[in-house]
Amino acid sequence: MNAVIGLAVTIIMVFGGYILAGGHLEIITHALPFELMMIGGAAVGAFLAGNDMTTIKHSFGDVVAAFKGPKWKKSDYQDLLCLMHELLNILKKNPVDIESHIEAPQDSEIFARYPKILKDESAIEMICDTIRSMIMNFDNVHQVEELLEKQLDSLLEEKLHGSHALQNMADALPALGIVAAVLGVIKTMSSIDKPPEILGGMIGGALVGTFLGVFLAYGVVGPFANRVKSIRIEEHNFYSMIGEVLVSNLHKNPVNICVEVARRHAPTRVRPTFNEVEEAIRGLKQVA
Repeated sequence: MNAVIGLAVTIIMVFGGYILAGGHLEIITHALPFELMMIGGAAVGAFLAGNDMTTIKHSFGDVVAAFKGPKWKKSDYQDLLCLMHELLNILKKNPVDIESHIEAPQDSEIFARYPKILKDESAIEMICDTIRSMIMNFDNVHQVEELLEKQLDSLLEEKLHGSHALQNMADALPALGIVAAVLGVIKTMSSIDKPPEILGGMIGGALVGTFLGVFLAYGVVGPFANRVKSIRIEEHNFYSMIGEVLVSNLHKNPVNICVEVARRHAPTRVRPTFNEVEEAIRGLKQVA
């Protein structure tokens, strides 16, 4: 919603101010389709040429995320803490019993209670691989922390590819606007024998290219790239919480302490309260 409101405010303020200052939209509306074709088409073409298919798909998903907001909600963070509580309880009681859950999470009754988390391959891979390593007596806390840190860094870098690609597009748009403007000037110079009022309109149309390139860069694509980056960084805290729980467990802390350490790592906006987590865990015990 913020993205829609922000985009609407930007357009209304820019063009509204132009009209109130006595500007006429006829020149802009006449030149806009052609300038947009040149600038937008060149930007999209450069984007396709400069990125692999994975990044392109990420970018389209990122644009959708810019409107929808972060993937993980407050309830998802609470579900993750409950899931980790269940898994660690089993791991502490009998490590053998946990194997069936981490080897085939799709068939696990525990994971099945959290379908949204189960669908996320990155979260499931991190949970299962790390617990599997712990079962294999790979319990050196510092080594596990280093492995998780590298995995998290790699995951974040991958998630930010789309925002980087969008930012590169935003950086290129002003220059592409100049290209379109230069082409407009070339067209104008070929009609130098026309009356001043016609030449003025043609020069005005050429300058629309410069305006459009700068406007799209700093008023549309750039802010969207920044919003995508902030969303992906916030979502990354969800995966960091997994590492917090598992590392805390390697320090031989009680399960409740491991969960509490991770809960405090959650972003404030989506952090469940201590009582909410406790109540959810008690509910799990009653079901069991």
